[in-house]
Amino acid sequence: MSNPSHSSSRAERLDGLRAAMKRHGIDACIVPSSDPHLSEYLPRRWQGREWLSGFTGSVGTFILGADFAGVWTDGRYWTQAETELAGSGIALMKIPSGASLLHIDWLAQNMAPGQTVAVDARVLGLAVARLLGEALAARGILLRTDIDLLDEIWSDRPGLPLEPLYEHAAPHAALSRADKLAATRAAMTALGAERHFISTLDDIAYLFNLRGADVSFNPVFVAHALVEQDRATLFLAEGKASSELQARLLEDGVRLAPYAAAADALGALPPASSLLVDPRRITAGMRCAVAEGVKVIEAINPTTFAKSRKTDAEAAHVRATMEQDGAALCEFFAWLEAELANPQRAPLTELAIDTRITAARARRPHFVSPSFGTIAGFNANGAIMHYRASAASHAVIEGDGLLLIDSGGQYLGGTTDITRVVPVGRITDAHKRDFTLVLKGMMALSSAQFPRGTRSPLLDAIARAPIWAAGLDYGHGTGHGVGYFMNVHEGPQVISPSAAPDPHTAMEPGMITSIEPGIYKPGRWGIRIENLVLAVPAGDGQPGEFGEFLRFETLTLCPIDTRCLDLSLLHPHELEWLNAYHAQVRERLLPHVDGAARAWLTLRTRAV
Repeated sequence: MSNPSHSSSRAERLDGLRAAMKRHGIDACIVPSSDPHLSEYLPRRWQGREWLSGFTGSVGTFILGADFAGVWTDGRYWTQAETELAGSGIALMKIPSGASLLHIDWLAQNMAPGQTVAVDARVLGLAVARLLGEALAARGILLRTDIDLLDEIWSDRPGLPLEPLYEHAAPHAALSRADKLAATRAAMTALGAERHFISTLDDIAYLFNLRGADVSFNPVFVAHALVEQDRATLFLAEGKASSELQARLLEDGVRLAPYAAAADALGALPPASSLLVDPRRITAGMRCAVAEGVKVIEAINPTTFAKSRKTDAEAAHVRATMEQDGAALCEFFAWLEAELANPQRAPLTELAIDTRITAARARRPHFVSPSFGTIAGFNANGAIMHYRASAASHAVIEGDGLLLIDSGGQYLGGTTDITRVVPVGRITDAHKRDFTLVLKGMMALSSAQFPRGTRSPLLDAIARAPIWAAGLDYGHGTGHGVGYFMNVHEGPQVISPSAAPDPHTAMEPGMITSIEPGIYKPGRWGIRIENLVLAVPAGDGQPGEFGEFLRFETLTLCPIDTRCLDLSLLHPHELEWLNAYHAQVRERLLPHVDGAARAWLTLRTRAV
């Protein structure tokens, strides 16, 4: 994402924030990577951490004190952060895997009793706010959550995004808005709640069958929602819904209200009424707005579970989408290989990868946008897990090595996310060894069978086992949930050693998840192979003596480059899996491609 503003220098912004802190008697200020909806990708208005620090990664917490400034982020972003923070006086505070709240411990240890820490409660998750408050109170440190210092110093701060809403309609919207509201109300009743407040944008987009363009790459819109038994209210900026759309919403008992009125609506709830909120998906500011006397019931948003479990109709649309996405990739890779083989070509850069792969997808039916910014990393850049090429810093793809390409698309019938690695020039035995180990990990989890309800973080070790056996590892999770024409990162399931295996992470039929192990050699190369999979019943789907079991159906359709393989490392059953996968890819994609793309597909799906 682009930097929100360059109207003042980084040093001037930090000086401005310190001056504001001094005016209000604040000793340290926390600026999280968050908005009032706890989004992963932020509208420009809430990109304050990036505006202040210059660090552009999507995860991080900035803390400023009188004589200290630091950004806390995890291993996926260390290399990037070191580059972006260099010379700024802002320290990179490295977060080990599974220690995302390390900055709270730092504050408790480094602030003195009686000092004051400030953070805007409107962008602070309730669960984190509770941990922060407890840790600081135990040391006699005061916490202020009633002030947004950014508003005082960010003179050209962007306003609310105003992109119009549109309906996600049939046939791609397999369930009607009325049906989804009825299911949500039934879940509310089962929990003893008369009302339900929702802030997370993907939950709202799912529930109301609406989409928008307020956040880069994710087709969501900025809003809050209050669902009652006989009506629902959407709180959003004026002018985002046409009169025709408003009329259709009213037919389903949905009315619109100003975005800023959401907190007031919570404050006006009648005493002794009951309200359902998800403590992981609501800010401390919104929780504090709830009127006294209201019985607050804390549980996961019913829509979070509902949207993660794709219906049979949605799964069918995703399969069709994968065929179109795979055909676009055949076109792209055919072009790429021809370019790499042409000695007369102009220099090929990492930037060209994004342009060409997006153009190929845009020619496919029902394409809307990329699902995230394409990652194209050649050699050492491929070892930077969230690398993004820019006009100021990118590599020319020439010579020998490996090119990692991680990309995806938003289609009306699904969201895609795929990573492939291709050889450039001559590659070494070490390249092939690492590539084969990563593929072994991906195949191991793709082939797994496990009891229904297995907590998803526990599956992570299956993919790592072949990589661990070689004394190697990787510093990110193995898989994340994926939405249905929605966020490319979706919960509640997550296959990661840093995630707690809580009950809500259980794997259920219909969940779409990535499988993406990797090996990264800093300064040399990076390898990641990623497919999306669908959790489906194993066998005949009937419970056996030990209950129900699930397996994964591979959804992604794109060849895996066998030129990078060390075949001596593969067992017969692994060769069988790879050849069967390539046979399916060829069968499913051939009807959608012709010319050079067809020839490339046929070549790259030959059995090994």
